[in-house]
Amino acid sequence: MSTRKLPSIRTRLAGALLLWTVAWGVCVAVAVSLAAQHEVDELLDDSLQSTATVMAHALGATTRPAGAEPERLAAADGGQFAWQLVGSDGSVPLRSANAPQAPWHPHMTPGLSQAGPWRVFGAATGRDGRMLYVAHALAERVETRREVSTAAALAALSIGLLGFWWLGARVGLELQPLERLTETLTQHDPLDSGQAALGPAERAELVPVHQAIDGLGQRLARRIAHERAFSAHAAHALRTPLAGMDAQLAVALRECPPALQPRLRQVREASGRLQRVVTALLDLFRVGGEVQRASVDLRALIAHLPVEGLEVSVQADVPLSADADLLAAALANLLDNAKRHGARKVQVSVTPGPGLRLQDDGPGLPHERLQVLRQALARQDYDGPTGLGLMLADLVARAHGGALTLPEVARGFAVELALAPTPPEPL
Repeated sequence: MSTRKLPSIRTRLAGALLLWTVAWGVCVAVAVSLAAQHEVDELLDDSLQSTATVMAHALGATTRPAGAEPERLAAADGGQFAWQLVGSDGSVPLRSANAPQAPWHPHMTPGLSQAGPWRVFGAATGRDGRMLYVAHALAERVETRREVSTAAALAALSIGLLGFWWLGARVGLELQPLERLTETLTQHDPLDSGQAALGPAERAELVPVHQAIDGLGQRLARRIAHERAFSAHAAHALRTPLAGMDAQLAVALRECPPALQPRLRQVREASGRLQRVVTALLDLFRVGGEVQRASVDLRALIAHLPVEGLEVSVQADVPLSADADLLAAALANLLDNAKRHGARKVQVSVTPGPGLRLQDDGPGLPHERLQVLRQALARQDYDGPTGLGLMLADLVARAHGGALTLPEVARGFAVELALAPTPPEPL
């Protein structure tokens, strides 16, 4: 796990929590709003029914002489409530000020109903067939439902936001052990005997993670120890016979007949190339690939890397800070590549950054082929078309904190090794 990933994990979790909270809050708010509207309707209907029942009992004994004008009582309810007392003949002897003169229903209609802009409840007042209607304005009911549902929705959203804040704080608290574990891993070295184990886990859930990391570190330490031992033995077991072969070939080249000299010269060139490859591989994997920077004189370094048949010119005014052995291994293979691909001259120069640039006078490569090589180097796809020379050079550049690039040139083939002064990358 990388420290650069933790903020994105927390951000994604916070975003997911926010979306979940908003969705949950909206759903709950809608559900509460609908439930509140239903409850308000029921409460208002119950209020109408209760009012009608009380008034029906109060007006049950009320009589009015035949032919008298209907009475109109002043209403103190602001016009939102109204009532009518309707006789069996359809007349309206009593009504509130805001009630219509005509009956709300032409026929006696008990119970809840709707008449125009009113919600009406009818109740019989006695045995003479009179009916009392109590009504509530529909506009007032709509406004009441809206106010109650809005308040309920806001309350639900407030609770949802409070839950989001609490969940976010909880998630941050739960991620703290992972952040501290990440900080520990950035400085953990399984090859150091004093840091072989991560130590106790902060949470029980992290115990398997600690155990897996410790086990992986132990396996890597054993493997690296084996590779270091192999490199140490191989350095002696391979270099000595190859040096002996080269010496014997040099003697044979002087003593053999002229007709055999071209073949022996080819054999000696192949032996020299094999020595350079072996040296490069051993240097790359020595001591786990650790970079040992020092001031390197580029002219003196290349003078020790003669490639027969190749003229190398160096333009370097300042020394480089690099690992001399690794840099020599990379240059030896790049120079060998240039010769094998038809180059006769190679120019080596120092680039800003700092870095190295090698450009030869060979036939070069088509643009499409260069693009394939660039993509393979960017992906570190060394099993593909890069070949051993470019692979070794790229590994050396990455070990120095840089990378290998292939710039466009008008003629020949060019490579650039960036040797940035940054922490090296493990090989």
